[in-house]
Amino acid sequence: MLYAIIATDNTNSLELRLAARPAHLERLQALQDSARLIIAGPHPAIDSNDPGTAGFSGSLIVAEFASLQDAQEWAAADPYCAAGVYADVQVKPFKQVFPQ
Repeated sequence: MLYAIIATDNTNSLELRLAARPAHLERLQALQDSARLIIAGPHPAIDSNDPGTAGFSGSLIVAEFASLQDAQEWAAADPYCAAGVYADVQVKPFKQVFPQ
């Protein structure tokens, strides 16, 4: 089943995010390599694809996991959590309607 991982960044966490980014991307690449990743990316803190020093306000990942518990465990082990980037992470079941 698909699950949405919706994370909210701590204020002023851009430096922490940049430092942990390679490990974060490595985990996402593993999901993609196993054909389980639907979409992933950050939410810019301002209305721009390149927010510069404004940074990001959070992230969204939609991926396939065997269960809600598996998705929660995967999200909790994210390097952004360990680095203090994320203030809050929610994991919710997700039903894809479009694109088909």
